[in-house]
Amino acid sequence: MPTERITFSGHSGETLAARLDLPDGPVLATALFAHCFTCSKDIPAARRISARLAGAGIAILRFDFTGLGHSGGEFENTTFRTNIDDLLEAAKALEARGMGPQMLIGHSPGGAAVLGAARQIESVRAVVTIGAPFDPGHVTHNFGGALEDIAAKGASEVMLGGRPIRIGQNFVENVKAEHLEGEIANLKRALLVLHAPRDATVGIENASAIFRTAKHPKSFVTLDNADHLISAPEDAEYAAELIATWATRYLDLRPPAPPPDTPEGIVRVREADPNGFLQDVNAGPKHHVFADEPEAYGGTDRGLTPYGFLTAGLGACTSMTIRMYARRKGWPLTQVQVDVSHDKVHAQDAGHQPGGKADTFRRVITLDGDLSEEQRQKLLEIADRCPVHRTLESSALIKTQLV
Repeated sequence: MPTERITFSGHSGETLAARLDLPDGPVLATALFAHCFTCSKDIPAARRISARLAGAGIAILRFDFTGLGHSGGEFENTTFRTNIDDLLEAAKALEARGMGPQMLIGHSPGGAAVLGAARQIESVRAVVTIGAPFDPGHVTHNFGGALEDIAAKGASEVMLGGRPIRIGQNFVENVKAEHLEGEIANLKRALLVLHAPRDATVGIENASAIFRTAKHPKSFVTLDNADHLISAPEDAEYAAELIATWATRYLDLRPPAPPPDTPEGIVRVREADPNGFLQDVNAGPKHHVFADEPEAYGGTDRGLTPYGFLTAGLGACTSMTIRMYARRKGWPLTQVQVDVSHDKVHAQDAGHQPGGKADTFRRVITLDGDLSEEQRQKLLEIADRCPVHRTLESSALIKTQLV
């Protein structure tokens, strides 16, 4: 997963730091991630979710709000409303790159911020909240007895996440005054609410309130035993998998159409990642797949290996040939399954001349249905007549031209 470090100007002109996580192949959609309160773009949950979405073809920008992480400015001078403004500036930065975000993802108060920003970003079609409060003022519960000190001095340090954060009175007043019912009710975007039942920081009743207030399309999934920060790798992976799967319903994640000059009857293979092995495979004007190598061999494991395509071709052709014959005969064949493996064995063991190794494809064919033994044997015989089988067993001629 390539990651690009970028900067852009926040609401007050301060430089905000961001990471743009990109897919290894084509960018099918873009998402914008808003981190939890006083966290940063580099929190483990954000990194893991970004990596999984990038693997699904979704580029994702995660950035530090003003005064946090590697971004400039003073956090004590920010408010909930300026956080929303930072989100809008992040969206503009993506739009300037021709990557206007189609999905917003927000964690904790970041979830409240994306709910407040979504209607102001025209390109957004889907919103995801993770452990988000229904009422932005909920964050003040974390300040405890420091609220009086903040009110008296105008700003004061509060211990959050084991480190001191300076909170200003403007932030407290602004976040208490914010109400999101109207924004949620009129969201007009698909909404996915993720929340852990045992979240000790933001209770699950917040998720229930968000879900009840929103209109369809909306979904609510609990994160089982996850903590508020989604700190366990398996919980972050689960959340990421949910988001990636859910997004396919509301975002157009289809691979790009093959170039118009790919004629019918031609399979065109183009390198998609010059630093790895990922290949774009276009078969005529309609079909697109990826070819790749496993991670252990330097690939990204996003598609079948070249030999995987070869064995798949043999298996598919075998199944089709059996089905065609059984259909023509009117035999009660209900299901065909063909398991194919490929290996190299000593040529002598394969029945060839000794001194080398021969490619061996092993097929295990499963035929379901009320078939007689005679019918089963005939279908096994027919399997050997499939065109790909015959091609592999014969001597194929390959002609190559360099242009």
